[in-house]
Amino acid sequence: MQSSPYQRGLLMVVLGVVFLSFDGLLIRLARADGWTIVFWRGLLMFCVLGLLCWAGKRLITLRINPFSSLASALLLGLISSLFVLAVMNANVANVVVILSTAPLFAALFSRLFLGEKVALRTLVAIAICMFGMGLVFMDDGAMGMLVGNLYALAAAAAIGGNLTLLRRYPAIDPMTVIAGGGLLSAAVALPMASPLELDAQRYGVLALMGLVQMPLATVLINSATRYLPSTEVALFYLVETALGTLWVWWLLAETPTTSTLLGGGVVILVLVVHAWIGLRLERQRLRLYPGFIGE
Repeated sequence: MQSSPYQRGLLMVVLGVVFLSFDGLLIRLARADGWTIVFWRGLLMFCVLGLLCWAGKRLITLRINPFSSLASALLLGLISSLFVLAVMNANVANVVVILSTAPLFAALFSRLFLGEKVALRTLVAIAICMFGMGLVFMDDGAMGMLVGNLYALAAAAAIGGNLTLLRRYPAIDPMTVIAGGGLLSAAVALPMASPLELDAQRYGVLALMGLVQMPLATVLINSATRYLPSTEVALFYLVETALGTLWVWWLLAETPTTSTLLGGGVVILVLVVHAWIGLRLERQRLRLYPGFIGE
């Protein structure tokens, strides 16, 4: 049985966000300053994805939408840098919960720039998720991480903007712009970084992050915008709220507060219900139009 576009997009974004959820843990394990992590992660992503693009002759896609491809690369480089700086200045749990505002920005940008109607179920899910995120800030220690929280909020806005851009220009090749974003972030970070002062173990963590984890995660998530509205893709970043917190809690004993756990629980529950409703509606459409396989 052939899978529908919604199902393919759903699988891509779920796998991508699961890979992405290890980001905070790997940043902690790297035990380096933020700019050094940004440099190596960006450079390694550029090397592996740039090589694949060159071998697959994908660079020709830059001629189709050169300006939108450049804009996407800039946003991706910005997202990568902001996330690392956020984790270096705040708890991972706080950062990933704040990233849950990405659907708000994606919905706003899609409405403003694409005229794309946002489904009522998505708006309701976003509203409830924002309530869950608000619970995170009930803890008294949240103000001590203001800089990291602001970095995370800026990253969420950039995520929403990039997903909307990819939705508007589906001809953009995700792998090519991710490689470009990696190069740009590395170039920006280089003057502040200390790239040659780490030991072998930390270089190994950075290699895992830059050569495997981040390329897989970013390519899968950005490719999902071809099958799902950018608002729904952004909503799945909320999986990282739970998993990203779980990894550092379990492996590094970075214990989240009770309010963070409660808020993250609300977010994940809403996400599961939202995805279930989306699949149910897709099955109904396929029953009404058995030969229809499209958006």
